[in-house]
Amino acid sequence: MHRAGLLLGGWTRAWRWVRMASSGVTRQNPLANKVALVTASTDGIGFAIARRLAEDGAHVVISSRKQENVDRAVATLRGEGLSVTGIVCHVGKPEDRERLVATAVKLHQGVDILVSNAAVNPFFGSLLDVTEEVWDKVLSINVTATAMLIKAVVPEMEKRGGGSVVIVGSIAGFAPFPVRTYPLYPRLHPIPSTPPTAQRRILSFDVLSHKTDALLS
Repeated sequence: MHRAGLLLGGWTRAWRWVRMASSGVTRQNPLANKVALVTASTDGIGFAIARRLAEDGAHVVISSRKQENVDRAVATLRGEGLSVTGIVCHVGKPEDRERLVATAVKLHQGVDILVSNAAVNPFFGSLLDVTEEVWDKVLSINVTATAMLIKAVVPEMEKRGGGSVVIVGSIAGFAPFPVRTYPLYPRLHPIPSTPPTAQRRILSFDVLSHKTDALLS
């Protein structure tokens, strides 16, 4: 309990700092001419991240497994005057990941930012009851696909002098659940004592850390 209290206390201090920093005056379009890829970005957190990146001046390539979802999200964001394109991408398929990166390079001559937001939650219950099939699926989508995307975009980032990778994960990494009730991927079951905007996921940032509050909301 003491350790959990320290973790939550540290997070609360960081959250307060981010809120204070975000309330200050920032320069207009801080991501002008940057190119961002965001997976699973036609709804929810991914869509909010894509919108904020585009509002800050980035050219954003959104993606989803279904074409109709991509079309709807692109139409919405373009209707707001934002620079957004979209493509179907199942991150578990190597050919889709390759096409996602190639699309950004073809349209915008490179990649500066990758937001890995895609994940699966095929099981909820005791970790001891997870089947090997489910375990393999979670690792394939939530871990391997992210690693392979990073591997694909880093060479493009190096050509542009650097970049940022954002990996979206569960708050359970900061405050784990008890082992007997620990969900395999607990993002659907937030810890009640955490701030509302942090209950579902925590973002790990590099140069985009000043946008944490907006991207989580």
